[in-house]
Amino acid sequence: MKVGYARTSTIEQIAGIEAQVRDLLAAGCDEKNIFQEHASAVKKRDGLEKALGFVRDGDTLIVTKLDRLARSMPDLFRIVDILKGKGVNLQILSMNIDTSTSNGKLMLTMMGAFAEFEREIMLERQKEGIAKAKLDGKYGGRAPMPTEIEHAVETYLETGVSKVWIAKKLSIGEATVYRIAKKIRHRPLAL
Repeated sequence: MKVGYARTSTIEQIAGIEAQVRDLLAAGCDEKNIFQEHASAVKKRDGLEKALGFVRDGDTLIVTKLDRLARSMPDLFRIVDILKGKGVNLQILSMNIDTSTSNGKLMLTMMGAFAEFEREIMLERQKEGIAKAKLDGKYGGRAPMPTEIEHAVETYLETGVSKVWIAKKLSIGEATVYRIAKKIRHRPLAL
């Protein structure tokens, strides 16, 4: 059985969903086996989950475009793994990919390999950037608060004035005063 899935990001995109449904019908889906929804790819997609729950061994899930199905390559491979586990093929009309054929499986595998390669390159560049930033002394978080400021905050806290007043008096942020107060509270007692 051919099962279709159509999605638009917003309800206003009625023409977009109608075009997808028309293409899914032309690809051989029965109208009652087309799951539709208006949902952003980053939110929960109930229609997709229903379609994935509906398909059975030997079925084909058909979508018009890859971006209608998955938000990222890891998301695509999660969906493909679910389909493969159920014995269901995937067909992406715009890319002419059909995992029931050896060419379709090859294309999907190549897409995955390129995505993984791209991710590895990105991580490699990130590591190089972090190493360079560390050498330049620009990596490692916020600069430590001068000890004079910490001592002043501690002195003011002992007098009982408000943290807001201390922040204004020392021209520092209230969050900084609260952070120093927390640090003082958790300081081990001197014996």
